[in-house]
Amino acid sequence: MNVASVPMRSPFRYPGGKTWFVPYIRRWLRSDRSTVREFIEPFAGGAIVGLTVAFEGLAERVTLVELDEDIAAVWQTILNGDGEWLADRIVSFQVSGESVRTAVAKGRRSLRERAFATIVRNRISRGGILAPGAGVMKLGENGKGLASRWYPETLCRRILDIVRLRDRIHFVQGNGIAAMEANAGRTDAAYFIDPPYTRAGRRLYRHSEIDHGRLFDVVDILRGDFLITYDATDHIRGLAEAHGLEVREVPMKTTHHSHKTELVIGRSLDWLGE
Repeated sequence: MNVASVPMRSPFRYPGGKTWFVPYIRRWLRSDRSTVREFIEPFAGGAIVGLTVAFEGLAERVTLVELDEDIAAVWQTILNGDGEWLADRIVSFQVSGESVRTAVAKGRRSLRERAFATIVRNRISRGGILAPGAGVMKLGENGKGLASRWYPETLCRRILDIVRLRDRIHFVQGNGIAAMEANAGRTDAAYFIDPPYTRAGRRLYRHSEIDHGRLFDVVDILRGDFLITYDATDHIRGLAEAHGLEVREVPMKTTHHSHKTELVIGRSLDWLGE
């Protein structure tokens, strides 16, 4: 799969992001199936998959669901009318130790100010991790410190591109499993389900604890098609097989360029080929 063919759409550096999986999503949605009216990403995070689907017209509408309040603030700001303000704020921001501390300081602030603080934290934290206790870069890239991950023009362009498409993208702050339950009877929806993984979730995400068994029970009642990605553990493989789902291992490369495998799970994975 050619990851170089995936335009970078998200304003986030997102741990566990699925840029590498986008070519698979394209192949899946373009395989023999009726046009998907709504594409639902119940654990959106940085939302590179949902954004790609929206930008490339692979579904009529995209719904992103995310529980984390800070990440939700970014998507709500971009999609609900303050995206231009956020882009301008990013371009005008001068990175320094003091300005970063001021930007991310907790306290009463508006939704859009919370969104800006989240973007700043995401860019300066190690690996883009926003979970409590995440470390902050010191040396940065090539010893350039905090500013080495601050690309204001690039972030501005990505945000404004999303703003131009906001009529096709809907955001919900809430529980991903509950969102699937609410849409379970729909035949015109497709789901990309990328939950917090069993091994690394606690280190990477604020809301890392989910009932993996319940997730598979809810998947059972979905009338629309779906794909699930998971870490390759015996527990997850067992849950998938117990629910009569197909399981494949696919290769991926981490942000540190190490190679590993993840599980792809669905009702039918014939489109993957051999």
